[in-house]
This record gives sequence, C-alpha cells and structure tokens, in this order.
Amino acid sequence: MFLVFHVFLAGCGDFETVKRDSVPAEQTPLTPELLSLYKEVAKASPFVTSVEGYADIWIKTPGKSQKVYCSIQLQRERDARMIVSAGLLGWPVADAYFSPDSLYVHDILNNTLLAGRNTQENLGKLLGVDSGYEMFSESLLGLMKIKEPASALRSVKKNGDKLMFTLKSGSGFKEVVIDASAKTLTDLYLKDAGGLNVAELHFSDFQSYTVDDRSFLVPGEIEMMRHEKSRKGPVTNTLRIVYDERSFNKLSGSIEFRRPENVKLIMLDDVVKLPWLER
Repeated sequence: MFLVFHVFLAGCGDFETVKRDSVPAEQTPLTPELLSLYKEVAKASPFVTSVEGYADIWIKTPGKSQKVYCSIQLQRERDARMIVSAGLLGWPVADAYFSPDSLYVHDILNNTLLAGRNTQENLGKLLGVDSGYEMFSESLLGLMKIKEPASALRSVKKNGDKLMFTLKSGSGFKEVVIDASAKTLTDLYLKDAGGLNVAELHFSDFQSYTVDDRSFLVPGEIEMMRHEKSRKGPVTNTLRIVYDERSFNKLSGSIEFRRPENVKLIMLDDVVKLPWLER
C-alpha cells in the first residue's frame, strides 16, 4: 500500500564498507592547544549557510541495500529539498521537502503525497535511520556542529594525528574524533549511559571550498549508522551520501516546494512501517 520509497528504491546498488582508522586509545592530557582545536572544529564553519548539489545516496538495512540519485538543496538550520531520480534518463520519481517541523514526500509515479511531522520516528520510517532532522540535515551539509561546551569534556585520547574527545551529552556520551592536522571532524559516536553505541557518523574524502574568501574543508562522503534492537536481535541501518558536485552559500530565501493538488494523501504519523524497510 505505501509505495512512497519502495517505488524508487526497488533496485539494488553496490554498498561498499568503508575502511576506517583505529579509534584513538592512548590517553593524553587536555592542553590549551587541544582545547582550542576542539572549540574551532566544534563550530563547524558557521559562515556556511547553504548547500546545493547532486549526490548518490545508499540506504542499507539488514534486508536491503538500495541506491538513489538526488539533487539536494539545504538551508542550514532551516529547510531542505531532495528530488530523487531513477533510470538512465534521470526521470524524477519523488520530491521530498523537509522543514524543522514538517515533511512531505510526493511520490510522483503513484500520485501520492506522504505528509507528517518532522520527528525522529517519522524520519526513520522514510530513511531507515531515525537520526532526527538536525543530524540528518547537518549530515547533508557535511558540517556537524558539536554543541557540548568544553566543560562537558571527560577525556582526550590520541592515535597519531587523530584525537578523540569524550563528552558528557544528555544521559549518554559523545566521542568526537578530530584530525588535528586538517582540523576536521572525521568520526562521531553517540553512546548511551552504559557506553553502547547508539549512532555513529563518519566523514571522508575531504575537499576544499572557499566562501567569501574563507576556505574550509568539507567531506565528499558522509556515512550515518543507527544501531537499534529488534525482535531478531541488534540491527544496524546505514545512510551513505556521496556527492558528485555541489556549491555553498548560493541559495537565497526559502526553498520552494509547491504542495501538489489532487493526490492521494497518506499521513506519515499513522503509518507504523513502510514495507521496503521490513526486516
């Protein structure tokens, strides 16, 4: 019945596991220099306000591995739009719009509109990775703000140029891995109070851009992983974004999305699960 993403995610794409460096494990003191590094990276280039471009997106659940091609528009801390294409001719098959409080997905082929609140649960129904909109949008941007203050720091570990800052975050912890030489965030681990991984993000293939005479590095590849429990045991769902091209700070004003008329309406809040995400 609910064909919104099933229509354009029916094909199977290659999903390669990214090789990662060892997590820093050698304890090191928190020096003023390291504290300054953390604060600089945590700001995540605040002068970058928008991105638009084209990317391949893979979604992997325990039962499926699927790929789509998207054009992406995003206003930082505001709204985003993704037009999903399929086939050799790149026909648009879905138009998705996200604002901080609502989301819409127009299934063009089936003349259906899926609408609902932009909650962590509803986003998870669509993407398989219930990250919440803030984490999802900053992943699309490639620049992840770390909002925890320096007073939340609990330890620092190193491995060559890599440093891992552990911070108290809510009832759990964040492990922030920074490349000290490039001053970039390369990995982020979210852990519960017991120290178990709840989610992780990985950033790689960094590229240099310049905005208003200010240069910054941004990853060309972003991977978001969400770990959860199911009836069959622990499962991991993965969202991977690989940009082909993009530009920054070229958008002005709000992103345009015209709600389609004369379509079948499905309220996402009433949907328990989309069939393509069955595990």
